[in-house]
Amino acid sequence: MPQNARHLCLFDLDGTLIPIDSDHAFGEFMVAIGWADGETFRQRNDAFYTDYQAGTLDLPAYIAFTTAAWRDRPLPESAAAHQRFMAEVLRPNVQPQALDLVRFHQQRGDLVAIVTATNEFVTTPIAAEFGVDHLLAVQLERQPEPDGRWAGTIRGTPTFREGKVGRVHDWLAGLGHRLSDFSGISVYSDSPNDLPLLELATEPVATNPSPALEATARERGWRILRLFP
Repeated sequence: MPQNARHLCLFDLDGTLIPIDSDHAFGEFMVAIGWADGETFRQRNDAFYTDYQAGTLDLPAYIAFTTAAWRDRPLPESAAAHQRFMAEVLRPNVQPQALDLVRFHQQRGDLVAIVTATNEFVTTPIAAEFGVDHLLAVQLERQPEPDGRWAGTIRGTPTFREGKVGRVHDWLAGLGHRLSDFSGISVYSDSPNDLPLLELATEPVATNPSPALEATARERGWRILRLFP
């Protein structure tokens, strides 16, 4: 492929490729299987989600909270719970039009990645469900060996707001690329939290946008895409 002929495509996940918030839904699943106290957990989970939508989320505090239900359990046990979550909650929310959009960019030869503010434990199997090899998610510290269980703290730069831009640059550098190597850059997101990433794009796409992002998209003449009813 000639230099500068390949396109870069970056997808947000929650609300963009799936019509739910996977982190919030996984928290609800923790309640459903009895790993978290229902009313107390749900109130805090909903409050953090409201903060996220408002762009005021305290991410380290949220990570400490949202991982508490599963991070101290043996790794096989937490992995088995996630498999149930995928089967019972996530897969029923993966819609054909979202899969088709990802496949379009892959078949065109684009370099495709999912860039999400949800943690890597929750999202790694979801990226695999979409057939996307490159996932940039919030990385978690691990507890000391030999156990190696997940910790409730963030490792490195979180993929949230401006952090998504930094992580994309670092990821591309690791592949021997930089943004100027690409003929174009598509970014799909539903959230104004992703404005720093959308502003990198030659093709920013407000996808199932929140009212705030839709207003920005109309003001700037960005494409608006509604994948879900």
